Amino acid sequence: MTSPTPLESGLRGLCPRCGAKTLFAGAASFAPSCRACGLSFASFNVGDGPAAFLTLGVGAAVTAMAILFELAVHPPFWLHLILWIPITAGAVLGSLRVAKGMLLALEYRNAAREGRIVEEAARDEQP
Repeated sequence: MTSPTPLESGLRGLCPRCGAKTLFAGAASFAPSCRACGLSFASFNVGDGPAAFLTLGVGAAVTAMAILFELAVHPPFWLHLILWIPITAGAVLGSLRVAKGMLLALEYRNAAREGRIVEEAARDEQP
C-alpha cells in the first residue's frame, strides 16, 4: 500500500498514512484521528497558513482580473463590488479544504513537529 500524495490527500480527504478517506470531519475541519489506521490528526498544526496563502494568492489573481476588467470594459463601481467580492470569498473558502489537507499531508511526510529546531539546536551545542 502506498501513501497518497499531498495533493491527493487534500483533494480527496485521504489519510496521509493509509489513504483511507478519513481526513475531514466537516467542510474544512479535521477529524480527530483516522478511523482506519489510528493516526492522530490532532498532533498536526496547520494553523492559519493555508488561509493566509490562499488570501494572498487569490487576492493577487482577483486584483489582476479586476484591473484587466476595468481597463477593457470600464464597468461601474457597483459591478466590481458584486462581482469580485463573492468570487474572492468563494475561491478562498472553496480551496481552503484542499490547502489544509495538503499542508497536513506535507507535515506528515516530512515528520514536521513543533519545537524540533530548538531541540536539535540544543543537542548540537552540547560538547
